[in-house]
Amino acid sequence: MLENYDKAAAYSNLIKVAASSRTTAVAGAIAGIMRQNSSAKVQAVGAGAINQAVKAIAIAHRYLLQDGIYIIFVPSFVDVKIGPEEKTAMSFLIEISDAPTQSN
Repeated sequence: MLENYDKAAAYSNLIKVAASSRTTAVAGAIAGIMRQNSSAKVQAVGAGAINQAVKAIAIAHRYLLQDGIYIIFVPSFVDVKIGPEEKTAMSFLIEISDAPTQSN
């Protein structure tokens, strides 16, 4: 599986979110990537950035539902290097999923 890993493609699907990021702008970026690639990754460091990321994913979900695209996301922790420091970031893998079925 690692033989097929394309580092450039992985970085092109990575969206880094800051506490000052506009949620609608991030949501638009997520939706655009999802329409093209069917997966995206969002990374955020710090409570404010994580808050903006989660809100942006929710807005992107609404944008994509208008096109009949249903998404799910899986959060995880990753270590990132920011300058000379190592920090723990929250990473969100976003993928297209089948629409949920409703049962009575």
